[in-house]
Amino acid sequence: MESVSRQSPEVRRAIRNTILSAIVGTAVEWYDYYLYATAAATLFNTLFFPSYDHLTGTLLAYASFAIGFIVRPAGSVIFGRLGDRIGRKAVLIITLLLMGGSTTLMGVLPTYAQIGVWAPVLLCVLRALQGLGSGAEYAGAVLMVIEYAPTKRRGLYGALPYTGVALGLLMSLATFHLSSSLSKAAFEDWGWRIPFLLSAVVVMLGLVLRSTLKETPVFEKIRKQNAVVKAPIREVFSTSLRPMLCAWGARLGDNSLAYIYESFVIVYVTQQLHMSRDLIVTALMFSTALQFITVPLFGWVSDQVGRKPVYIGGALISGLAIFPFFTMLQSGQLVWIYTGLFLVSSVAKTMMTSAQSPWLAEMFPSRVRYTGFSLAREVTSPISGGIAPMIAVALLAAGGGSPHLVAWYVVALGLITAVSVFLGPETRGRNLDEPAESTPSAMSESMEAHAK
Repeated sequence: MESVSRQSPEVRRAIRNTILSAIVGTAVEWYDYYLYATAAATLFNTLFFPSYDHLTGTLLAYASFAIGFIVRPAGSVIFGRLGDRIGRKAVLIITLLLMGGSTTLMGVLPTYAQIGVWAPVLLCVLRALQGLGSGAEYAGAVLMVIEYAPTKRRGLYGALPYTGVALGLLMSLATFHLSSSLSKAAFEDWGWRIPFLLSAVVVMLGLVLRSTLKETPVFEKIRKQNAVVKAPIREVFSTSLRPMLCAWGARLGDNSLAYIYESFVIVYVTQQLHMSRDLIVTALMFSTALQFITVPLFGWVSDQVGRKPVYIGGALISGLAIFPFFTMLQSGQLVWIYTGLFLVSSVAKTMMTSAQSPWLAEMFPSRVRYTGFSLAREVTSPISGGIAPMIAVALLAAGGGSPHLVAWYVVALGLITAVSVFLGPETRGRNLDEPAESTPSAMSESMEAHAK
């Protein structure tokens, strides 16, 4: 594939628009998810599960959070298959509407005090629809970028959609923080709804951007050659079983770690250390803002040294840093709280996620890439990200409020991720038009010529 400087203006414009669209769409997905996670940690236990003590209500709120992860594998099957059959663009529009629409409707839900048990039931239904859309959203966003990107910059470009995760977290924390600045009565009565309703604005922006995109050159080539696969799930397991298993192991760890660092930590700091919620939310916003630097940095590093070293490095740092991290939180000193969150969130977690995007995208053959990426990323969601905050809260309770059991849980997750990635393939430099089992090729990829 040609260097960026030699690409036509049309191709450069397509890459730029695709990256922007991917970032906005990913921001919607994670705005929705982090908003729900924040609300589950601080508010939903009283609004939707008020008949229980505080800790039990928090566990039930996190259980409703887990529903979105339980259905994500179903979303990856449904929309991953469609992505390989009708194209990346169409599926991305569907998933965006499904996610954003569910979040907006949460903003008008009646509470338990208004309609009783139907309130948590409806909340769980919307959470499930949100999860279905999310089951293939990020995979499609990354593929749209990587299937346009120059070979030597796939790590950098493929990591950029993850800045949408940081943007979504910042937006959710900021809107939730601003809404909670109202009086307590006003916030619990109607103010908490504002962040959910604002999702509609971002969804509209995402739809405008995505409607202007063209299908990726790789999929267009498949379609013109009448090579669209009829049974992508069966084919992906027949061609890429070992890579799939390694990806599941990797995701089992890194997905859980993200929610421990950015959701459970709110519960721990506010309920066990009795610090201000504003303090930890502001610290999280700071560490998240730094990801706009560290995400492209580690994506670029993966282009230089490979996907596996960066991924494994992040997993090992997670395990090594977790005990010092809790010590920093317990100090109550702002400088140590900010330093700890920077280490685990801005560095360790970001190393894993930045390398993950190109690693998964390059791992599977082009005809089943959407299905492969979606399944690799989402099948373990119910037992990783979905229940990770619940497990952490339960371990915290079992430890009598001490985080030592949570820390050992994080160590185990980091080791699982590191070993799984080590056993998986190195994918840097692979030809996206060829089967994943082929060796890296120096020949020009035909998608550049097709894009022109």
